[in-house]
Amino acid sequence: MFNGQERHDENIMRTCENAQGTVKMNTDKEQVEEALTLVQQRTGRVFGDSSNPLLVSVRSGARASMPGMMDTVLNLGLNDQTVEALAKKSGDRRFAFDSYRRFVQMYSDVVLGIEINHFEKHLDRAKEKRGVKQDCELLAEDLEKLVKSYKAVVQLELGEEFPEDPKAQLWGAIGAVFNSWMNQRAKTYRQLHDIPEWWGTAVNVQAMVFGNMGNDCATGVAFTRDPSTGTNEFYGEFLVNAQGEDVVAGIRTPQELTIKARKSHGSDLPSLEEVMPNIFKELLSVRSQLENHYKDMQDIEFTIQQGKLYMLQTRNGKRTAPAALQIAVDMAKEGLISKSQALMSLKPDLIDQ
Repeated sequence: MFNGQERHDENIMRTCENAQGTVKMNTDKEQVEEALTLVQQRTGRVFGDSSNPLLVSVRSGARASMPGMMDTVLNLGLNDQTVEALAKKSGDRRFAFDSYRRFVQMYSDVVLGIEINHFEKHLDRAKEKRGVKQDCELLAEDLEKLVKSYKAVVQLELGEEFPEDPKAQLWGAIGAVFNSWMNQRAKTYRQLHDIPEWWGTAVNVQAMVFGNMGNDCATGVAFTRDPSTGTNEFYGEFLVNAQGEDVVAGIRTPQELTIKARKSHGSDLPSLEEVMPNIFKELLSVRSQLENHYKDMQDIEFTIQQGKLYMLQTRNGKRTAPAALQIAVDMAKEGLISKSQALMSLKPDLIDQ
């Protein structure tokens, strides 16, 4: 995504899924190709190209925020040719094959329906053989072998090879994200939060940015205020040299955004405020812009690629009942919303909590 400012330009496809789960396209392949061409023009890269490839992420875009309920595919567009181009273009073979092994695992899980533990066993063996504990400590040669092992898993489980054609990968991921609207966790979430099934979802296809290109890269999640207490303090976590799924997967210990949070949690790991002070200041500015625009506490995802901040998405953040009350009162006092808007933002079921 391009610094988070032109999301609508990067959407390759938007469509709705009805209550029976059948997909109704409001665009055809020609329109998808037109939108993909626009993304290529904006990035200067070409989807599926063997010298300067464009990689994309495929995400849900439901009318109501449903954090973690629907599927996502990252690094889409990689194959045995484009990974070599990515390695040459970036000058970092380890980064290229780290992205490739992540893609094969995620696509196989989300689109092909292969249990993720089949791949994690190979990853654990690779770390054991190398004598390391973290994924980021594996070498390029380890990751190349992992990709081959992962593809062998696909062949064994499905009796067919992992798809090499980027266009086939794209349509497979689009279909899988639509289908995830009807998975059990999404259904349950909608029932709990009174979200109509007929609303359906969209699929957003965005140009990839990479938080796993080195120590000047990172990925993180944050709330513009504390979702537990409602305190007007920046709250969140990040990881250096990582991609989005690493933050929530529990495989590495995340770092705090602020010095204050690091000290209050007794962490020895440096905060974003310390390791990337300029990026932190920019993120604070974005935090302010988002609250002023949406008039609500935001839940954001961001990536830092080689010292540049990219905003991936934002949505109204979930919060506890005490936090909801505190945020409503504070925002009214700050002049962001009126007293009547503050009252209307507090749902009756908060009293039960």
